[in-house]
Amino acid sequence: MSSNLTIHPNSRVADLVGLLYVILNTFGGKTDLYILEKELEVDLDDLMPIVYTANTLGFVTIGEGDIMITDKGIEFVKSGLKRRKEIIRRSLKLAEPFKTASELRRFTPEELLDRLREKGIQLYVSPSGKYDLELTLIEWGVYSGFLAKDDEEYVIRTAEVQI
Repeated sequence: MSSNLTIHPNSRVADLVGLLYVILNTFGGKTDLYILEKELEVDLDDLMPIVYTANTLGFVTIGEGDIMITDKGIEFVKSGLKRRKEIIRRSLKLAEPFKTASELRRFTPEELLDRLREKGIQLYVSPSGKYDLELTLIEWGVYSGFLAKDDEEYVIRTAEVQI
């Protein structure tokens, strides 16, 4: 599986909100990545993790140096917090590490990390990999209601996983 269908460990929900808001409200829905980088006053290396994650989750499309917000991204920006969480929750099940988490149903971060390695997913293979994975699980999974944390284990919230 390629890492472009993986939530980048350096991406945050707040960054997604900001990215989509700026693309829609400052640029009318489409802009050049270089111009976006200048507008946000961030280095391209810091911008790309959330751009890749937004693309993976279907909030933007990227092509030929341009980034364009999708209908899903527009809905996200215009929604309240409860609906935003629902949109994220429904989007996660097709992206790693949440796709593999769904297969496991209940797991520790170590078990999930081992399974991701077996699948050849490299984004969390680093000295800080377990920490990065847990941050992603909490930041995206627990926040959106896709996962619940039960002591040292994470559990898929079955009623929430359906589309």
